[in-house]
Amino acid sequence: MNRTADTDPVRCDIAVVVPAFNEAESLPELIERIDAAITGLGKTWEVWVIDDGSTDNTFEVVAELAAARPQVHGLSFGRNFGKAAALAAGFRAVSADVVITMDADLQDDPAEIPALFALIDGDWDLVSGWKQDRKDSFIKNKTSRVFNWFTGRMCGLYLHDFNCGLKAYRREVTRSVKLYGDMHRYVPALAHLDGFRVTEMPVKHFARKYGTTKYGMARFINGFLDLLTVYFLHARQTSPLHMFGRIGLGFLTAGGGISAWFLLRWAMGHGMHMRPILLLGLVFIIVAFQFISLGLIAELIVAGRRPEDAFRIARRV
Repeated sequence: MNRTADTDPVRCDIAVVVPAFNEAESLPELIERIDAAITGLGKTWEVWVIDDGSTDNTFEVVAELAAARPQVHGLSFGRNFGKAAALAAGFRAVSADVVITMDADLQDDPAEIPALFALIDGDWDLVSGWKQDRKDSFIKNKTSRVFNWFTGRMCGLYLHDFNCGLKAYRREVTRSVKLYGDMHRYVPALAHLDGFRVTEMPVKHFARKYGTTKYGMARFINGFLDLLTVYFLHARQTSPLHMFGRIGLGFLTAGGGISAWFLLRWAMGHGMHMRPILLLGLVFIIVAFQFISLGLIAELIVAGRRPEDAFRIARRV
């Protein structure tokens, strides 16, 4: 089986990362169900609960669970940094061959872990859950559909559900992706753009049992802005001048065409008058050179990347 180069010691076979924000009521049942699901596989395991600045007693519950089970561990943020930061902290804390992520609200089913593990063991690098029968609100379901459609077409990876919390990863993927802001929505896309093999698996989805949803329209807006970040800074990072240069050449063609028309009229004896369209042409030419300059600067940055960045995700036999 192909593996990427990795030197970190492996403490267990499966690690589960659970971001939690005000989920004290859900955690005891969740840990019980994770234990039952993985024990049947005969694999060693651990769970890392990342308390993302909860205002209830989430971390006290984690401490009690850790005292009862040596496989349970926890980290607590001083304030709410967001799901991406929680996942990034969990990825740094674990050291296992396979990493599973799931939400703490019991909407994800830990009984899916064996099937996810089997797909990773079958040579996939990342398996994303697909909530075919979502138990979310009408607005959340519809906005998610739009989000998934745009993400697939902008990143070249066509999944039904990019933002499902239930995912399985090879540890190399967790070491490769860089999470901040709301980038947790785009982990499959980031892994795909890094050359990892990504697939999806239908999973069960349940209505929230405790607490309230953390979803809001601000997250949809932030998610769209982060998608632009993924597209412009990640998907095109191998040759940014190709992207910026094409935009610049478009402006240069329009501006040059307008200026050439007025120059031709002047050569034919017509008076040169300052008109709005002429000013627009000059603005287009200035903007064109700015885009081309941005592309050249970006090329210098990309050319300075360390060679080992590519080696880190290279496969070997």
